[in-house]
Amino acid sequence: MIRYPVKRVAMKTIGIIGGMSWESTLSYYRLINQKVNAKLGGLHSAKILLNSIDFADIEPLQRQGDWQQAGHLLANAARALESAGADGVLIATNTMHKVAPAVADAITVPVLHIVDATAAAIRQRGIRKVGLLGTRFTMEEDFYRHRLEQQELDVLTPATDVRQQVHDIIFNELCHGITSEPSKQVYLEAIEALAERGAEAVILGCTEIGLLVSQNDSRLPLFDTTEVHAEAAVKWALEG
Repeated sequence: MIRYPVKRVAMKTIGIIGGMSWESTLSYYRLINQKVNAKLGGLHSAKILLNSIDFADIEPLQRQGDWQQAGHLLANAARALESAGADGVLIATNTMHKVAPAVADAITVPVLHIVDATAAAIRQRGIRKVGLLGTRFTMEEDFYRHRLEQQELDVLTPATDVRQQVHDIIFNELCHGITSEPSKQVYLEAIEALAERGAEAVILGCTEIGLLVSQNDSRLPLFDTTEVHAEAAVKWALEG
C-alpha cells in the first residue's frame, strides 16, 4: 500500500452560524473549502463547525423588530460553537450582523465581521463611494451603513420603492433558491441607478444576492459579501 506524506498545516477551526438562509450557508461552506484547498492543495479542506439555525424562528423576530431575542438566539448558537472547539465565529448573513455585538459579548473567541472584511476589500481597490443592496434592515439601519462610513466609505442606497423590491426578492425568492430574469433585471437597474449617482462599486450586501447577480452582469465592480467574507475567514484560519 502506497502512503503519501501528509502536509501538516496549522489551521484554525471556523465556527459558522448559518441557516439564514441555508441557501447562502451552502455557498459559504463550498467557498471556504474551495479557497482552503486552492491555498494548500492535495486533499486539504477547511476545519468548520456549523450551527445552522431554523430561519423560520428568526424572520418573525426581524419583522417585529425584536432584535434582543434574535441576538439571544445567535449568542446561544455562538456559545455552542465555542464549546465545540471553534477558534472564531462567522455569522453567515449580513442582516444578522445587527446583533453581532450580542454575539461577541457571549463568547471569548473573535467574531469575523462581514462589514470589516467588505470595507477592507473595497478600500484595497481604492474605492470610496459605494452602492449598497441588501434587505431593508441592512440598507436602512445604522448598524451596517455606519460601520462602513466609519471606515471612510461613502454609502448610497436605492430609492425607497426600489429598496422594497430588492428586500422582497430576497425573502420571497432568493431565500427559497428561486432566481428569475425579471428579478435579476430589478437588481441590474438598481445597480445602474446607483452608478448614475456616482457609485464606483456596489456591495451585494445580502449573502443570497450572489445567487442572482454576478460580476459578469455589471460594468461596476461588485463586492459579493459571501465571497469576501469567506476569503477573509480562510485568511484568518491559515494565519500563523
